[in-house]
Amino acid sequence: MTYTIAACIIALFFAMNIGASGAAASISIAYGSGAIAKRRNALIICAIAIFLGAFIGGSEVVKTIGSGIVPQSMLTVKVVLIILISATSSLFIANLLGIPLSTSEITVGSVIGVGIALQSLYVQKILVIVSFWVIVPIIGFTLALILGKVIQRIELKYPQVNSSKYKPILTIFVIVIGFFEAFSAGMNNVANAVGPLVGAGIVSIQHGILIGGFFIAIGVLFLGGKVLQTNAKKITSISLLEGGAISGTGAILVMIASVFGLPVPLTQVTSSAIIGIGMAKDGMDIWKKQVIVKILKVWVVSPIFSMVISFGLFKMFIDGDLYTLIILLGVCAATLGTISLIKTIREDQRQYQENGGGI
Repeated sequence: MTYTIAACIIALFFAMNIGASGAAASISIAYGSGAIAKRRNALIICAIAIFLGAFIGGSEVVKTIGSGIVPQSMLTVKVVLIILISATSSLFIANLLGIPLSTSEITVGSVIGVGIALQSLYVQKILVIVSFWVIVPIIGFTLALILGKVIQRIELKYPQVNSSKYKPILTIFVIVIGFFEAFSAGMNNVANAVGPLVGAGIVSIQHGILIGGFFIAIGVLFLGGKVLQTNAKKITSISLLEGGAISGTGAILVMIASVFGLPVPLTQVTSSAIIGIGMAKDGMDIWKKQVIVKILKVWVVSPIFSMVISFGLFKMFIDGDLYTLIILLGVCAATLGTISLIKTIREDQRQYQENGGGI
């Protein structure tokens, strides 16, 4: 009973962090383009949309997380607790850094970690999911790049489109599109928090998406401001037309994936589309911004990080295998040490070239 209560508490805390990360990023376009002037209003609209999306359309992805990656019979309460701890810790660190992180990636990574420990995975299903993690952001980036070029020509040929006469219409358009993007976030992301609980039979799908959607909405309101600021203001400036194009692209792609039960990275889609718009305006210079480099690195590292954590926790608490845990810690220490050494060598070489001489 204690483990069950702990799993539920962590799942709800995870749901709040999901709201802070992916959900807040979903309304960032409407905020960044100026359609919604105040950050608090953007978060309120996002919270309403995210809850409705989870309640109305979140069940298919819940089924995938709960039984489509590892056999449902393997999801005991202890295993679910490990999955949730691994995913929550990864996401919480990213939220502290203000990085828009994909909750789908870290949740699937955590489930895969325990699946490896159990030596029981639906490999074909995992390959399909991971392939969509690559394909969907690429599609989002490409569509946004094309639309960005088209919008540039429209704004150049018809400069009055951004005049005060048409601004109210464009503002309403962007807010509506942003609402549907946040709605799609609810459809796809609620499964990350409650899917493991449903798989273990702790809660039903209907109760899970209702409670999970509510706590994601709470997370949007109280924890989402920093990630919202990162996506909306630190990557590139966005016009109303560009904002509508980005939000529309993300909403359509994620809704389609959710209908088919595929957990996809909405945050990646939105961020990739923003980068696509930025590239249409600034060319290759957009890639020089440090915030983009930081986001891309986190995308690559986060699922591996959560997978390693869940695998290590399983070996320690379920199998009682401390030797494997020691090896994992040793590998992590060696990796960090190597990265630090490379940085030191590069710094020494730079100082040598600037100042001349040796030791």
